[in-house]
Amino acid sequence: MRRPVIAGNWKMNPDSPRAARRLATAVGRAAADVPGVTTVICPPTVWLGDVARAAREFPVQIGAQTMHFEETGAYTGETSPLMLAGLAEFVILGHSERRQYDGETDEGVGRKVASAVAHGLRPIAAVGERAEERRAGITARVIDRQVRAALAGLSRLIGTGLVIAYEPVWAIGTGDAATGEDAQEVAGQIRAILRELDPEAAGEVPIQYGGSVTADNAGEFFAEPDIDGALVGGASLKPDVFAAILRAAAASTSAA
Repeated sequence: MRRPVIAGNWKMNPDSPRAARRLATAVGRAAADVPGVTTVICPPTVWLGDVARAAREFPVQIGAQTMHFEETGAYTGETSPLMLAGLAEFVILGHSERRQYDGETDEGVGRKVASAVAHGLRPIAAVGERAEERRAGITARVIDRQVRAALAGLSRLIGTGLVIAYEPVWAIGTGDAATGEDAQEVAGQIRAILRELDPEAAGEVPIQYGGSVTADNAGEFFAEPDIDGALVGGASLKPDVFAAILRAAAASTSAA
């Protein structure tokens, strides 16, 4: 049975190290009461050290929100995988906001995923279609392209620690989440691609859903056979709500 992975993407929040430490402590306390779930906190890069220290005593892992694929170089404003050593265990790669606002490409995401694995980081590779792509009926084509590109630099998937997050762009931060059935259709497609690329790994890789996940709808997603957690945005800034999502993940595991 795959262990659920619930990752909180704080995006460009909060606005001070004190607030980041306070939020990390609250999430850590919540995670301590929910065994059987991998809880990941993904703060802004500037707060990684503060959050890692604040969460040290709790059963949570730390994730970065992005990284460069090179170890060093003239890349102003970037963070290398070597810089994340000792601070993070996970890293989100290819988030739609990075693709939209920072020009990340499918090829670039693939290079980052390969670099993360090579440096002992667990990549959370994010994929998802835009609203106009969904309306055009090409969701499956977009997902196929993005998943294969993200994994193109890996010779094998088994043992890499890979996580894939399906985040339909039209649902992120809009309050308009996909249905469990919608999310499962895409998660099933992703699982089939994994089975094709590395049959041994297909049952190992967690697939998350992300996009307006709340305490009220989380259970609907976790009940689906190919969804193993969530990449949570705004709700991850509210410890009580995030704790309820963790409990929903644990309940789905117990019911399986």
